[in-house]
Amino acid sequence: MIELQLKPTIYSYDTCREFVEDLQVGADDLIITNQYIFDPNFKDLGLTCHVLFQEKYGMGEPSDEMAEAIYKDMPKDVKRIIGIGGGTVMDLCKLFVLKQVSPVLDLFDGKIPVEKEKELILIPTTCGTGSEVTNVSVMALVSRNTKKGLADNALYADKAVLISQLLKTLPFKVFATSSIDALVHAVESALSPDSSASFRVFSYNAIELILKGYLQIRDHGPEARIPLMKDFLLASNWAGIAFSVPGCAAVHAMSYPLGAKYHVPHGESNYAMFTGVMNCYMSIKSDGEIAKLNRFIADILGCEPENVYAELEKLLNVILPKKALHEYGVKEEELPEFAKSVIENQQRLMKHSFVPLDYDKVYGIYKKLY
Repeated sequence: MIELQLKPTIYSYDTCREFVEDLQVGADDLIITNQYIFDPNFKDLGLTCHVLFQEKYGMGEPSDEMAEAIYKDMPKDVKRIIGIGGGTVMDLCKLFVLKQVSPVLDLFDGKIPVEKEKELILIPTTCGTGSEVTNVSVMALVSRNTKKGLADNALYADKAVLISQLLKTLPFKVFATSSIDALVHAVESALSPDSSASFRVFSYNAIELILKGYLQIRDHGPEARIPLMKDFLLASNWAGIAFSVPGCAAVHAMSYPLGAKYHVPHGESNYAMFTGVMNCYMSIKSDGEIAKLNRFIADILGCEPENVYAELEKLLNVILPKKALHEYGVKEEELPEFAKSVIENQQRLMKHSFVPLDYDKVYGIYKKLY
């Protein structure tokens, strides 16, 4: 069992200029990012590298079709891929360092060997995915109407770079969905049977930073997040470390059909499932690590452990109001299809669940959240 694994070297800077100068960004590099990120932060730095803007190839979360289109336009002689963005950009860039990327469907089906060819630098611009320190790339597989993750050590970044300047203009809704995603990462990794005392140090510290930040926002309004953005960026990074080996579990697995079919932002679809999955766990096993976790969260929230999920949901609703599944357009007759998809396609995640969940349990959670 792995006690602790830290693959990328983690760098931290206050400004983009410090990063560009220290890591000597130049002609052998390709930056993949969004124009709304690049123009205010990098345009005036006199860069000589290649630049591609992800949004020119499709909007929303990453898909196999988007990956194919970008890969076709990439200069092939660059030595480093620098991904600057949210989860979409980082998940795409993890593929582009490989020797063979296309057909992407074959890559995700295991028909193409996952071999790294270029150096990878990942720079998050949200405080949620933790993708800069994980070896997972998740794509919507458009023709199959689902999402699937590819996990391999070749997908680890060589350098993960935290730049607090990049989070200063993060819209509140993006902050909300991404930071809730980080919270779910931290909780799911803490409960994973594959976690350890060392990984849980990162899980619990991430949970504490995020929830204490949310309490500040609850008490003082959305702008209270601004001086805390470095804390949220660190919490996201720590949560990424926490699940890098222990993994995410049923919350993420069950969120994928909702995100893939109804294009619900990843963090929001996780929140739609979060307390439903936790309550299901508790109905099966209420002692062990989940009891420790509930006490830890209850102490932060100032409530009793038996009320922890209700109080947690009350706090999270200040950040991002929770919706029932039918409010996203989900039809009740789709729930069996969703549950079947989870059991058949998401065992990479489901195997990390606090307790095993079968089709009936998964369907029951969907039904209660409908």
